[in-house]
Amino acid sequence: MPQMITTGYQTLLDAANAQVRAVSPEEAKSLLGREDHVFIDLRDPRELEREGVLPGAFHCPRGMLEFWIDPASPYHKDVFARDATFVFFCAGGWRSALAGATALDMGLTPVVHLEGGFSAWVKAGGAVERRA
Repeated sequence: MPQMITTGYQTLLDAANAQVRAVSPEEAKSLLGREDHVFIDLRDPRELEREGVLPGAFHCPRGMLEFWIDPASPYHKDVFARDATFVFFCAGGWRSALAGATALDMGLTPVVHLEGGFSAWVKAGGAVERRA
């Protein structure tokens, strides 16, 4: 007998979106490059290769987020110890909403996520660089 899912992805997304403020691509464009904001790219490395990156964004594969945020982890990254607003983004805004909720649950604050993700960023004319 197949397992019964008790909480679906949409329920998780709705809860995350209720907890994590979404910023529009236009608002995000005004934040890019500011010292008090760190853009965190959660996409898979293949997505970065295929689609490009936001200039200056820090790449954190979604699967490493919890380990890189926690200072007690041997995998901790100093970028997450900065006094800044963290702007999470993925391809379409789903992974970033869930990641933002996880980051808030871990005590990382303030955290927002890019509404519509990288695809909305590109559609709004946001800067994109190709990976070397």
